[in-house]
Amino acid sequence: MDDLFSDRTVRDRSLTRADLERIAGSPHTLVDCDLEDADLSELDLSHWRFERCNLRRADVSRAKFEATTWQSCRAAFANFMACDLTESSFAATDFNNATLKRANLQSAKFAQCKLTGADLFEVRGLDITFEETLLINAKLSGHSFRKSTLNRIDFSQADLRKCDFRHTTFADCSLREANMDGARFEGADLRGADLGGLRLFDARMFRGATISREQAAQLLSELGLNVR
Repeated sequence: MDDLFSDRTVRDRSLTRADLERIAGSPHTLVDCDLEDADLSELDLSHWRFERCNLRRADVSRAKFEATTWQSCRAAFANFMACDLTESSFAATDFNNATLKRANLQSAKFAQCKLTGADLFEVRGLDITFEETLLINAKLSGHSFRKSTLNRIDFSQADLRKCDFRHTTFADCSLREANMDGARFEGADLRGADLGGLRLFDARMFRGATISREQAAQLLSELGLNVR
């Protein structure tokens, strides 16, 4: 195995916890590596880079992954609970049904990622960025998106209870059938959001927000009225 770690890039290998423990003291790049079902809990892999790696069902709980880079990885059903992902970036990575509960995502960036069914309850950190990302059926209750610009985010059927969307701009987003009980939208621009499934009874939560004529007509159609 010594030759495997002779440089800082490891390619096309199935790796174990013991393998990573040997080199955890210095940042490495893993390319096309298999870590499925691996136990990486509490390891310090800060500043590492992961490209096209498989971490499906891996246990990364309480690990330190500060300033890591993730490109086109698969981490469905992985456990990132209480993991430190401060200043990490994720591009085209699959986190479907992953657990990120209580993870530190300070200044983390997600672009073109899949987080369908992911548990992001009580994630910590400010300046978390989501761009062109699927958050369908994700658990995000209580999260603050205040003053953000959300671009192509799909929140369909997500748990958005008590989320803070004040002064947030939605661009080509979906809130279709999301649970938004107790969410705040004062000053938000919802003209770029799909509000499908919203009942007129729910419209009171959007008091102080801006919606389009088409969205207003959609709400009024609940009363059987036609807007011309």
